[in-house]
Amino acid sequence: MKRFGEKLRTLRQQNGLTMRRLSEMLGVRDSYISQLESGDKIPNVAMLIKVADVFHVSLDQLARDELELDE
Repeated sequence: MKRFGEKLRTLRQQNGLTMRRLSEMLGVRDSYISQLESGDKIPNVAMLIKVADVFHVSLDQLARDELELDE
């Protein structure tokens, strides 16, 4: 899960979303998105599922450092 923040930032940027817009979609504060992206916070399972649903990626792709996101 060390790369979760990097993957989240990549997905957000690829989809043209601001931290604020993504936070609204996930029902959290934009400061929490910032903390996730910087690696200061680790998401719980419920948040992982929400992120996977929003970006249509698998939980494995988000959680496993050795797996890359589909291009």
